[in-house]
Amino acid sequence: MPLKTPSWWYRKAGAASAALSPLAALYGRVAASRLARGDAYRSRLPVICIGNFNAGGGGKTPTAIAVASLLKAMGKRPAFLTRGYGGAAQGVVRVSGQAADAVGDEPLLLAAIAPTFVSADRVAGAKAIEESDADVIVMDDGFQNPSLAKDLSLIVVDAASGLGNGRVIPAGPLRAPLAAQLARANALLVIGDGKKADALIATFEAAGKPVLRAKIAPASHVDARWLSIMPVIGFAGIARPSKFFATLKANGARLIGSHAFGDHHRFTEKDAKALLKAADDKSAMLVTTEKDWARLAEDDEDIAVTELKHRSRPFAIVIAFEDEEKMKNLIGGATGR
Repeated sequence: MPLKTPSWWYRKAGAASAALSPLAALYGRVAASRLARGDAYRSRLPVICIGNFNAGGGGKTPTAIAVASLLKAMGKRPAFLTRGYGGAAQGVVRVSGQAADAVGDEPLLLAAIAPTFVSADRVAGAKAIEESDADVIVMDDGFQNPSLAKDLSLIVVDAASGLGNGRVIPAGPLRAPLAAQLARANALLVIGDGKKADALIATFEAAGKPVLRAKIAPASHVDARWLSIMPVIGFAGIARPSKFFATLKANGARLIGSHAFGDHHRFTEKDAKALLKAADDKSAMLVTTEKDWARLAEDDEDIAVTELKHRSRPFAIVIAFEDEEKMKNLIGGATGR
C-alpha cells in the first residue's frame, strides 16, 4: 500500500531520524554498492534519464514530458521508458489504451506525448524501444538503476524542499548516499523558488556540471481563471501533496479544503464518498492532479469512484525551462543533435 512521505524527512534531523540511522547506514551501503556496478548495457540509442536523489516525486514526469517535447521540436523521435509503478503488467508493455491499474498512472500521461514502454527490467525495455522507430530513449526515473547506461542523467530537485534532512532512507529521503549519486549525475534542474537547494547547486557548480532552472506553470491549453470561479477542494495522492495545493493557490484557487493521500494511492469507495460529500457540503469543485485523475477509473465497480472521476477536474501543469536554449544544448549534446 502506498505510503505518505514522512514530513519529518524535510525538517532538521531529529529523534526519529537518529533512531533510524543504523538502518539507513546499511541501506546506504547496499545502494552505493549497487550504483557502483560496472556491467551496464549500452543501448545503440542515446539514453536521457530524468531522475532525482530523493525518494518520491520531485517533478520527474513533467520534466520528462518537457524534455521529450523539446526533442520532438528538434526533429527527434523520443520514446519513454518507465517502470510503471503501481501497474500489474508483466514484462515489457507498450502503452496503448490500458488502464492505470495495468500500466500505472504516469505512463498514461507520458503516452499522450510519445511512445511509452513500461518495463521493470530497464534493459529489456530499452531493447524493445530499439526495435521501434524511436531514435532516443527518455527514462522517467531509473537513475539509481545501474543496469542501463545513460548518456545524460538530469537530476530534478525542488527548490523549496531540496534534499530534506540530507539522510538516507529510512532516516531521510535520499535513495543512496549523496556522494555516490553525485558521481553519476551530469546536470541539475532546479524547479520553483526557494533556498533549500542552494547547497546542492553550489556542489554541481563546483564540479563544473550545468545547473538549469524551471518553474511549474499551467499547461498551454489551460486557462487557470476557472480555478477562481468556485471554492476549491483539492485532493492528491502524490509524494508531496502540499506542493500541488500550493500550486493551486498560486494560480488563483480559493482553496477551502485539501485532502492528502499516499503516493499512487488507489482511491476507494470510502475516499470517494468523503470527497464528494465535502464538495457538496461546501458547494465546491473538486480539483486534483492529472496523475490522480488518470488513476480514477471511468467504470469502476464502486459507483462513488466513477462519480468522483466525472465530478473532479484535473489541473494540468507543465515544466517551463527558464533558459530553453540551454536545455536544448544539453540534450542535443547527449543525442548528437
